[in-house]
Amino acid sequence: MQEKIFRHPKHKNHSHLLDGNDIDVHPLLLIDTTLKLAGPETMPSTTLLPGDKVDGSQLPQSQKRRLGTGLTKDLSSDMVCAVAAGFLQVDQKRKTAQSGNSHTRYVPHAGDLVIAQVHHSSMDFFHLSLGPHTPQAILPQLAFEGATKKTRPQLKSNDLVYAKVTAAQKNMEVELSCVNPSTGKSEPDGLGPLNGGMVFDISTGLAARILKKEGVVVLEEVGEKLPGGFEVAVGKNGKVWVDCPEGGAKGIIAVGRCLQETDKATLTEKEQRKLVTRVINEMGLG
Repeated sequence: MQEKIFRHPKHKNHSHLLDGNDIDVHPLLLIDTTLKLAGPETMPSTTLLPGDKVDGSQLPQSQKRRLGTGLTKDLSSDMVCAVAAGFLQVDQKRKTAQSGNSHTRYVPHAGDLVIAQVHHSSMDFFHLSLGPHTPQAILPQLAFEGATKKTRPQLKSNDLVYAKVTAAQKNMEVELSCVNPSTGKSEPDGLGPLNGGMVFDISTGLAARILKKEGVVVLEEVGEKLPGGFEVAVGKNGKVWVDCPEGGAKGIIAVGRCLQETDKATLTEKEQRKLVTRVINEMGLG
């Protein structure tokens, strides 16, 4: 989701950003993914290759079961198949299953929050990119809060939007929306055009951990120490948008450095706190 991270009281998380000489910065596009293995309930048990069928006994036995990155349901056989090489990851408590490794590409699923880049527009749709090797996405021009034919956003090529995946079927364009279908509002996820700021690549694994608030405190720590705080939007496709009105480019770079170093080194919460203090001091932002 998209949030503001402030310096004082309790801070909210949102996404990632990256920048600087040692940071990968891209207008939008693909990423690496790092899956978090947390205890026996999520330990990898099976190695999968694209096209492999998954034994149903290894999956959560619930009608509310959700398939994550690297897995899809084959409509012709009603079986679950792998679309990316990696380990089968099953979380019985959350009733989820996914497959991936440190280099898994992003595979869209309904409900995912993503950062997308406008490629071009047609009569009724914006056509967007989610990253290399990922199907192109379409976004109805009226799928924004309060949008009418007269007030709809006038998005240009390379503009960015924070959107939610509403449909992702094999061999079809991914469908996006910038409003909550049940309320017609952009909140609570802060969906809509992203203006200003910068977008950076992180692993899809870290993006998922931030969105789930699993063992990632680096953003809260930066929000505590960076004057004026900052705004971030995290896309499950491994894209992070960051804006820092008071800290400017230097503030954005600081957040990016912290995120990327956390990603590459798989830092613990204690190590993340030490990293933030060091980066803030080195950049003279304390």
